[in-house]
Amino acid sequence: MAANETPQDEPARPPESGRPGREFRMAELAAEAGVTVRTLRFYRERKLIPPPRREGRIAWYNDHHLARLRTIGALLERGHTLGGIGELLAAFDAGRDVGELLGLQTPLLPPWSEETPVRLTPEQLADHFSQDVTAENLTASLDLGYLAVDGDEFVHISRRLLDASTELVHRGIPLAAVLEAGRTVRAHADALADVFTTLIRTHLLADILERPGTADLPGPQEVDHIARTIEKLRPLSKGVVEAELSMAMDRRVRTELETWLREQGDRDCPGERDRRADEEGPADAP
Repeated sequence: MAANETPQDEPARPPESGRPGREFRMAELAAEAGVTVRTLRFYRERKLIPPPRREGRIAWYNDHHLARLRTIGALLERGHTLGGIGELLAAFDAGRDVGELLGLQTPLLPPWSEETPVRLTPEQLADHFSQDVTAENLTASLDLGYLAVDGDEFVHISRRLLDASTELVHRGIPLAAVLEAGRTVRAHADALADVFTTLIRTHLLADILERPGTADLPGPQEVDHIARTIEKLRPLSKGVVEAELSMAMDRRVRTELETWLREQGDRDCPGERDRRADEEGPADAP
């Protein structure tokens, strides 16, 4: 037992004012998480769990520590090493720090996208991507904004993107390659969004948005007009992008197929000509 912890156990106690969740002594936390006190100390020494709150000589742990221990156990069951788990948890905590720093902002206009966020525990994320859940991929996902950290969970910004990424990984494409492709798609999508916003700003809202000076800021009616204009153009822009992408995929697939067939023909034609020559026999002399 650590020298700075009292030997007697005390029951978990309800939170004090301003301190959310239950609090546990070390032995009780270990029992709740299904690990030994020795294992708990080892995790703490490896910095896999954050330090407890000190109250004199007593160390108090909370629900966050319990969730972290359960995450470690779940990842170990899925084949992750303690070293890899440590890197994942460091990236997780870094993502949470950034999220808390940035905070949430109330948008002026309703969101353009219609995506449904998905809440995931770290072990659920591992179920989606198995051994591809690494510190590098987690950091890339946080950097791209696909994932955010909320408490002891992740929030993925889009059910559709999560499902697509999961399917691609299950089909054999490494998650790192999927994320790199996502970064490229994001850049092109931003460029497309710039095209449409420039059209709207230049031709539909110039009289409001490009007034000189800041004294005549848009009033409530003008803000409502901006919102309604953008909302009406939402399906048009999405339809244009979907149609152009569909036609571009058709062109690209057709080009790739024609190139492959031509290359196959270049390899096969000499043999095919020889086979036909043998079947036809020597040409008659004149």
